[in-house]
Amino acid sequence: MAAVDTVKLDSIDRRILHALQRDGRLQNIELARAAGLSPSSCLRRVKLLEARGVIKRYVAVLDGAKVGAGLSLFARVWFKAQDADTTNHFIASVRDMAEVVECHIMAGECDALLRIVTRDLASYRKFHAEQLTRIASVQSVKTEVPMETVKLTHALPL
Repeated sequence: MAAVDTVKLDSIDRRILHALQRDGRLQNIELARAAGLSPSSCLRRVKLLEARGVIKRYVAVLDGAKVGAGLSLFARVWFKAQDADTTNHFIASVRDMAEVVECHIMAGECDALLRIVTRDLASYRKFHAEQLTRIASVQSVKTEVPMETVKLTHALPL
């Protein structure tokens, strides 16, 4: 894994980032008020945070149940081999699968951990049979079905 340079953040940067993680659509004047800055200083800070890659992009967080994607599942995946070609083939395959919203290559018992979002168990079964287990590098998949989501956030602790 490549090392990432950590960006030094002061208390004002942190206030800006906290506010934007709560509401990415804040108008600059509201954001400036929350950060204790003038609007022009705040905008400069936000542009700098974007340029330094601290703020990667702005997105809308959807309610999956209301758009036909209300079931989240976790799949532990084991590969047929441990070489770079096998891993890279798997990565390239899952990148094109809309149902896979997170993919982590793991150290430990399994080789990859996926978070998969579908409409229901029937649609997951179809995805599992027709796409996931047909990836040439996949040896086996074990699916975990959560009973309740207790916490789900996109905000990072700063």
